[in-house]
Amino acid sequence: MRDDVTPDLPAPRRRQFLKLTGALGGAALLPPALAACSGGPQSTNDTGSGGSGRTLTAVIGYGNDGSWDPTQTASAFAMAANNHVYEGLLDTEPISRKPYPALGTRVPADPGATTWRFTLRSGATFHDGRPVTADDVVFVFDRILDPHTQTLAKGFFAGWLEKVRAVDSRTVELVLKFPFPDGLSRLTLAKIMPRHVFSRPGAWDEAIKGLAVGSGPYRQTAHHPKSNTTFEAYPGYNGPRRPAFKRMNWLTIVDAAPRVAKISGTGAGAQIADNIPYANIPRLEQDGLTVEGGAGMNNLFLMFNTAHKPFDDVRVRQALHYAIDTEKMVRVALKGHGRPATSFLDEGNPGHRRARTVYDHDPARAKALLRAAGVTDLKVEILAVNVSWIVDCLPTVKASWDAIGVETTLAPQETTAVFTKMDQKQDYQVVAAASNPNQFGLDADLIMHYNYGPRNLWMQYTRWAGDPVAKKLFTDMDRATREPDPARKTVMVQDYIDVVAEQAVLYPVVHNELMTAWDPRRLTGIRAQPYPGVNLLQAAWV
Repeated sequence: MRDDVTPDLPAPRRRQFLKLTGALGGAALLPPALAACSGGPQSTNDTGSGGSGRTLTAVIGYGNDGSWDPTQTASAFAMAANNHVYEGLLDTEPISRKPYPALGTRVPADPGATTWRFTLRSGATFHDGRPVTADDVVFVFDRILDPHTQTLAKGFFAGWLEKVRAVDSRTVELVLKFPFPDGLSRLTLAKIMPRHVFSRPGAWDEAIKGLAVGSGPYRQTAHHPKSNTTFEAYPGYNGPRRPAFKRMNWLTIVDAAPRVAKISGTGAGAQIADNIPYANIPRLEQDGLTVEGGAGMNNLFLMFNTAHKPFDDVRVRQALHYAIDTEKMVRVALKGHGRPATSFLDEGNPGHRRARTVYDHDPARAKALLRAAGVTDLKVEILAVNVSWIVDCLPTVKASWDAIGVETTLAPQETTAVFTKMDQKQDYQVVAAASNPNQFGLDADLIMHYNYGPRNLWMQYTRWAGDPVAKKLFTDMDRATREPDPARKTVMVQDYIDVVAEQAVLYPVVHNELMTAWDPRRLTGIRAQPYPGVNLLQAAWV
């Protein structure tokens, strides 16, 4: 996820990209008054009249006012919704991320080939009834690969994909720069969009605001930013994930209390909700709901401004990590639903190896590192996003830093406010935020490039890309990307993650579970995923 991998997005679009939560683990937060579960359009309370015409109501704990452009967005709400509205040539299973045929009729037999040919599904049409053609596929990939158009998706493809060409009206070829088997699962990130709709002047701006026209099983019927988005089954869909619900109503309720209230009790107005607070799990289970977690890359990270002394000194960054009582954070703030980071990757990732530097709680070592750096009387303001579980973790960070003599001030703010300051290149010391690159995939190369790279958005925020250690790191990362042997590539990635761990410029403190709750008396086929949002493509009424 980046440009070497992540692109140099213009500031307004960067703010859309970061109104997420994938990129920030989770949420473009809204003021509580706007996050209420009632008072929106009438459709926010539509639960249907029963029978086959019932409306499935889902509660999403993230804002739906971020970008909906599939080539740009990292919004948790929009990405989850787009998986129901759009298709890629291949899509991936929500948990294993194994690719399966979507608009393409089969997965290429040779993942190591440098040309992949896809035949489009016969009879596939967009939601306006127009047929899906090879020109639509080329249109989307041309946008992604265009060197003059900065999109988030460019970072997922430009490093290894040379070009996409139409062979005939229903056949396309992808030409790779070198063998890259991991690219197959990334094809789900290139949602195929109708050229006749999105080539119009101003259409990409409309996509950012919520225009969604795809070929998937559900079509968008209404979009109310800060309230809800509605969908209906698309009768012309003939693909592998047939719609089980006549209508769906997805509510955005960022505030935890009304979100939990909407799914609990005898008068529950919704059947499924994500982003369930840990403290509410017992109550929901008592109400007969299933509450399950997905463990993955969701994490609280610290990001240091290396242009602001003394955070240019690696010893200071390490000291502040060693000082944090991560076991207490997991026990108290996360109620046991997490683990202290032992690598940039979570322990369930196939590419995980315990890093050479692991920040176990060691206040004595932290004090010694500060002394060695010549730092005394350090005062730190933590600029933090006000995602609820991050706010729960912050007191442990403050208490830990105060305990080693670092005077610590907490400054939680709206996610958009925090990253507007980053976009404006305002001064800061430390940012605490959430991230979950599993929204985009599981492969370690993608995850690491999403966070690190010479033109990477995060590295712009840290002001670290020009450091000699960083330059060597980026070279090693690109060398690993091109490594054809999977086992050797895994080792190369793990080796450069050791450097990332040692430098601690942007590094996770804990990885935690994301909880999903649903009513098993009404829904079947639900699986809790380890990234924000819900996937209802294999769900159905009981």
